Amino acid sequence: MNTKLTLSLEKEVIEQAKSYAKKTGRSLSELVESYFKNLTEKTEKEDDIHPKVKKLIGRITLPDDFDENKARDEYYKEKYGI
Repeated sequence: MNTKLTLSLEKEVIEQAKSYAKKTGRSLSELVESYFKNLTEKTEKEDDIHPKVKKLIGRITLPDDFDENKARDEYYKEKYGI
């Protein structure tokens, strides 16, 4: 069930968020909900994640069939000529 939430933010922040939401094809509500979910959900490996990477959580959307191992292997092949 959805519930209305009122937030007080700087006007410029709101405009930037609206612009970002439009560019990514998402609603402002979806962005806020995604942020709150990611903020409050704890992963088992959270302590192993570098703080700079943690800041990216919720900002990058990967396809459901994205294979991290395959992407890493392809990166290493390209970088090291393996």
